[in-house]
Amino acid sequence: MRGGRLRVGCLAAIGAVIVCWAYSPIGIRIGLRAYEPGQLALIRFVIASAFLAAVALVARISLPKPRDIPLFMVLGFFAVTLHHLCLNAAQPYVTAGASSVLTQSTPIFSAMLGRFVLGERVTRWRWACVGVGMVGAFVVVTAGGSAKTLNWHATLVLLAALSWSIYFTLQRHHARHYGALEMTCYTVWSGTLFLSIYSPGLVDRAIHAPMGVNLAVGILGVFPSALAYLWWAKVLERMDVSTAAPALYLVPPVSMIMASVALNERTPAAVIVGAVIVICSVLLVNLEYHRITLRTRFNVLGGNSVNGE
Repeated sequence: MRGGRLRVGCLAAIGAVIVCWAYSPIGIRIGLRAYEPGQLALIRFVIASAFLAAVALVARISLPKPRDIPLFMVLGFFAVTLHHLCLNAAQPYVTAGASSVLTQSTPIFSAMLGRFVLGERVTRWRWACVGVGMVGAFVVVTAGGSAKTLNWHATLVLLAALSWSIYFTLQRHHARHYGALEMTCYTVWSGTLFLSIYSPGLVDRAIHAPMGVNLAVGILGVFPSALAYLWWAKVLERMDVSTAAPALYLVPPVSMIMASVALNERTPAAVIVGAVIVICSVLLVNLEYHRITLRTRFNVLGGNSVNGE
């Protein structure tokens, strides 16, 4: 029963992360109407940092060990600073849907880093599912027209995906030393510190920005930047990177739907086909998870039966 509750909790957390990160390119597009890319990243994570500080005070988290401070600085650089600067710089030149799809090359990088850095076992089935997901992502990008102009802006989004994968991998490797809240707080605060170089003129921009833009930025700071990071950290405490990361393939189709409502972005039929391929790849990964779980339970029950005889 406990294992079942943990499984349901992980799925709920993954679902919340998907919705939050699907909104992210939409919020970025709106935020860039009033802020420069660096300023938008800074104000977004100042909000996230303040929110997490309030949570940390209530939870009374422990201070990081001095020897781990460089680790959190590295995590913050990849998860917050580099990732979001790249996304913000590229977002005006790619659609919200295409951006979310390109970002979802993260599972490929995560699976490779999980295998070659953490030594996690990645089955042929899982590699195949990741490959299928990338095919779906390519179909979506091509349908959106981004493949015709694969310039340095698209490369920036891929660099953002790589930096996120490094963060995921390092976070998973060191998660046993800190809780999810501690990992999230120290990572976000470190990344925000790097972004502070964009503080000149930020207050004036915030005062003169339209209320709708500031509302979108506020949502960016609380949900995709604070809560989603916290929920994802909790997921990685209980699941392998290479198992959890493919679920992020669901972000593009969700983002496409949200963008069609918020930004009036049209969704071509080919995009829907690509989204279906992406979803199928995630379902196939979950099928493998259930098959391994059932096999393990069968072996345990079989062993108990033998021991009982």
